[in-house]
Amino acid sequence: MSTFAETGRTSRLARSVAMGAVLLAVAVSPAIAASGERACGSGEAPIGGNCRPVAEIADEVRAIVEEGVADLALSAALIEVRIGDVEVISEAFGTSMTGIPATTDMHFRNGAVAIAYLSTVLLRMQEDGLLTLEDRLSKWFPDYPKADEITLEMLITSTSGYADYVNLDYLPLYEDPFRQFSPDDLIAIAFGRDMACDPGRCFNYAHTNFVILGEVLSQVAGEPLEALIADYVLEPLGLENTRSEHTAVIQEPVLHAFTTERGVFEDSTYWNPSWTLARGAVMTTDLADLMASAIAIGTGSLLSNQSFAALIAPGKDDIRQLADGVHYGMGVVVVHRWILQTPSFAGYAATMAYHPDSNIALGLVTTDGAGTPEAPRPTDALFAELSAYLVPGEETGLRQ
Repeated sequence: MSTFAETGRTSRLARSVAMGAVLLAVAVSPAIAASGERACGSGEAPIGGNCRPVAEIADEVRAIVEEGVADLALSAALIEVRIGDVEVISEAFGTSMTGIPATTDMHFRNGAVAIAYLSTVLLRMQEDGLLTLEDRLSKWFPDYPKADEITLEMLITSTSGYADYVNLDYLPLYEDPFRQFSPDDLIAIAFGRDMACDPGRCFNYAHTNFVILGEVLSQVAGEPLEALIADYVLEPLGLENTRSEHTAVIQEPVLHAFTTERGVFEDSTYWNPSWTLARGAVMTTDLADLMASAIAIGTGSLLSNQSFAALIAPGKDDIRQLADGVHYGMGVVVVHRWILQTPSFAGYAATMAYHPDSNIALGLVTTDGAGTPEAPRPTDALFAELSAYLVPGEETGLRQ
């Protein structure tokens, strides 16, 4: 486990969202196309080309999650799975706090899910003629390092070369986990470090990119980023339980989080997330909205066909190829045919995923317990198991 004393390492609290996806990449089976499958009868849904009773599918998903909660010593897990229009399961396991059961209507931090919202705003603003992906950062921030070489596309794809400010050598997260950071604070930390590479020459997942991009989008539109996210994403999808927050507040009811990252098991629910993303993209949500987001992002329903193709494309020169069959798109990770995001923060972890071939949507949220291992991340391990069942193929090797 990472502790505050290990200042030379990036903590589990600050683990890269994209790198978390790579951990599960080798365990997720290749997609099996659902096209051409016969329609299933009432009370059934397709799994791997065969119609199965929905109750049977729900029982298997439930068993996987229950086993994961026990094996990984989790405090809580929320799961929802939909196949087409059929809700297979929406259920909560464990407790939010001692004596308080977890429920599916509880709210939690959605973390990197908001990066998919950020990419949606960027692409929609391009569709509206307000900017282009090829626009140079120097148009708005000419004094930033290599700003005349860095495009907006490089920012959203983490190919700008900018260093990440999330490192305990530079960002003392554990000294005061309630501290409020400003975008200027975070950008200054990043610019105090050497660049990872020249612009466009490597993939280097850095929160710095998203903080800067949020400031650019706000300047272009002349309004706060949270208003843009509401206009382009939340309101069209009717996401009434997803909010941008400027403090550590979470709306009730709350799924509490716990962590051992500072060397003791403690409630981390209200640790300040201001360092995690762009101002206006630090958000909370619930399971239903997470599912709606998975479907909308995974189907491209908020974008033109051209923009959706750009969202999930692997880019040029294999720079964003993270592993065999895995690449980073624009704010999303594509794992074989799954389109997903995997947020993680201070004892919270989640996966929102959509499989277009099988028309399967999945939302998964976990909170750590005192004995939860540092690796694999709970949602990575559970998602690999769930994927292997829902989209049959290679054995994941995780279930012994």
